[in-house]
Amino acid sequence: MIKNPAPQLTDAEYEKNFADINPPYAPANAKVEANRCLYCFDAPCTRACPTHIDIPAFIKKIATTNMRGSAKEILDANVLGMSCGRVCPVGSLCEGACVFNERDEPPIQIGRLQRYSVDWFYANWEKNKQVFKAGKPNGKKIACIGAGPASLSCAFYLAQLGYAVTIYDKHEKAGGLNTYGIARYKMTAEEALKEVKLVEHLGVKFKQRCEVGKDVSVETLAKENDAIFVGVGLGKTEDLGIPGEDLPGVVDAITFIDELKARPLRQVRVGRRVAVIGAGNTSVDAATQAKRLGAEMVMVLYRRSEAEMPAYDYEYEIAKKDGCVYYFLTAPKRIVGKGAVEGIECVRMRLGLPDGSGRPAPEQIPGSEFVLECDMVIKSLGQKKRRDFAQQVLGLKTDNRGRIIVDEQTMQTSNPKFYAGGDCVNGGREVVNAVAHGKRAAWAIHKKISGKDVDFEGLWKDERIRRVASRAEHQYA
Repeated sequence: MIKNPAPQLTDAEYEKNFADINPPYAPANAKVEANRCLYCFDAPCTRACPTHIDIPAFIKKIATTNMRGSAKEILDANVLGMSCGRVCPVGSLCEGACVFNERDEPPIQIGRLQRYSVDWFYANWEKNKQVFKAGKPNGKKIACIGAGPASLSCAFYLAQLGYAVTIYDKHEKAGGLNTYGIARYKMTAEEALKEVKLVEHLGVKFKQRCEVGKDVSVETLAKENDAIFVGVGLGKTEDLGIPGEDLPGVVDAITFIDELKARPLRQVRVGRRVAVIGAGNTSVDAATQAKRLGAEMVMVLYRRSEAEMPAYDYEYEIAKKDGCVYYFLTAPKRIVGKGAVEGIECVRMRLGLPDGSGRPAPEQIPGSEFVLECDMVIKSLGQKKRRDFAQQVLGLKTDNRGRIIVDEQTMQTSNPKFYAGGDCVNGGREVVNAVAHGKRAAWAIHKKISGKDVDFEGLWKDERIRRVASRAEHQYA
């Protein structure tokens, strides 16, 4: 319950506020941009991509109007090419490595071109789906736990090699955070489910609303399958640990974003004055969407300074353009209200010596408390690690931060039959990193079971490029 909800907008205002933040290219514009590319040999953009899409190759195919070939080039390397074309931090990866940056010219718009190509693939689904086919059955079975990007990737590549793959997921719909946790103006749930459909097309079975450890035992999965891949992501949002956190009007960011994607916008209520705690990329998604739903004021509180803020610069710019106000060196002390949120008491901070993360540790300034009026608080302190599930249910070793320990090359866990990837391993990175983990695990599983190596990408045909790409994986991991 929100004590003082913001007034509802008109349908036209909702549509405008949640329109695609990066509109797709028109064909003529895509071709012009594709023809700017130099098609570099040993391209730095390809090396910078964790999935090593042959970027010059797919762009060249756009330039020559070979759209099916372009999309296949992308999806061969990254089955979630549509998601990544929308949400990848391209400025830190492929576009950031473009040679045009060295000439002080705008980099090739790789993300938008990738989106243009893969969107064409799905717009012509019936004609294009046969580009990818399941391999001849080899009699081996694989189970994937979790239906997010890492598991979808692992299943996609193993299915093409003839494995019978089943994905077990506790949610109603597959797709993980792509379906439930990415801002609506970046990607809709319907778009995320198209990628699930491609994996399903290869014969992969999905068992939704099936929680491992409750609805099916780990012992049963281990007995019935030749290998198990764990891609369970992260858990609930971290708690604030302050008084008043249980008041009506306090919600976690992932739940808030999920509601926006699962329900009509008119049914999602938001406060007039909203406080968002935390300054990562998910915080930006929550803050900007609260503003676009009609909140009059959105305040983002962060206990360190702007320099330590974990959100990407381009995400921060979105929030500022939407009118979100940032309170740096500010920490929540308690949430106040009678029966519902009415305000949040904060304290000013100063930065001290570096802590275990290497960043300056924030310290409270005595006597600096003040109260911000608000009627809704969104918690966005990052998500909890799945330590208990990994240790107690799966019996796998984790590090001191709760991440599943794996071999970096094979993604194999402390149990040789189990492999893992994505956020449960890296603590919360990008979709493209999860896809790379899933693909690497698929290669390792196949090699262990069959004794054979496999070429997932044309990259590996050139041993010199293989060595360069391998170095890049570790550089950008």
